Amino acid sequence: MLRRALLRMAQGAAVMVAAATIAFLLLHLAPGDPATALGEGLSPELRATIRAQYGLDDSIATQYWRWLQSLLRGDLGWSRAEHRSVAAVLADALPRSLMLMGCALTVSLVGGMLIGAWQGARAGSRADRATSMGLLIIYSIPEFWFAVMLMAVFAHHLRWLPATGITSDMYEYLTPGEQRLDRLRHLILPLTSLSLIGVAVFARYQRLAMQESMTLPFVRTARAKGLSEPAVRREAWRAALLPVISITGVMLPALLTGAVFVERVFSWPGMGYTMLRAIEARDYPVVSAGVIFGSAATALGAALADIARDFADPRVRSA
Repeated sequence: MLRRALLRMAQGAAVMVAAATIAFLLLHLAPGDPATALGEGLSPELRATIRAQYGLDDSIATQYWRWLQSLLRGDLGWSRAEHRSVAAVLADALPRSLMLMGCALTVSLVGGMLIGAWQGARAGSRADRATSMGLLIIYSIPEFWFAVMLMAVFAHHLRWLPATGITSDMYEYLTPGEQRLDRLRHLILPLTSLSLIGVAVFARYQRLAMQESMTLPFVRTARAKGLSEPAVRREAWRAALLPVISITGVMLPALLTGAVFVERVFSWPGMGYTMLRAIEARDYPVVSAGVIFGSAATALGAALADIARDFADPRVRSA
């Protein structure tokens, strides 16, 4: 078990370094640099000074080696666009994204498992076919388009919910209860944009697994012994958890990708919004740190899914 854990850690570290290296090279090979991203109002002398100050005139190999040495020391660098350390930028943005993605993953997992198990136990019925059609439509909608539609309907047309931001302008003057309500109202639209598509994904996998589980011999045996139908379905659902556990690890990076567009639409000041601003400003250190975070989320999701499979199915643990 310890050997497998160490192997997962080594694989995760290799994935993070490889992904960050690819992002670093692509950013530096693209036309322009942070000096050109400042606009047309700067003189050539000032641009040359900026390039020399940040070492942008050095070769890509020299810049990469300097960045790698800093990364191994735990120094993520300095954000030229934010005028502060990258660690401080991530300290502000990361908790907001984790809160949004954590809530979205929870809603997606619970809602998808409930709907999928209900469908799988009634596979082929009219209700199952109608639900599958509705989930397929939701699954086919891009996150950013869905976010724009929710904003247009509930924020601009009906004016029930705020359109952008994480809190209102008067947040500091509200009572603690009103502050919690204000945060909740700002969370509803971006959370709905991310979680509905996640519900459709989980429900699809849970339905197929539940449908297959209901045909296994132990289900017929349980019914022959007089076990009630809810109890039979509960045991079949436990046997159908493995595919859902596996897809959960994949959904972490998928939610991160979707959050990039959703955060931009709703101006949610998380990692996705910060990454897009950093790309526009050619802020190399922030983009590289964001890629490292995304790679870490991918590796962590895969590792947690493997561990959960071990606990859910003794046969996997024995193998």
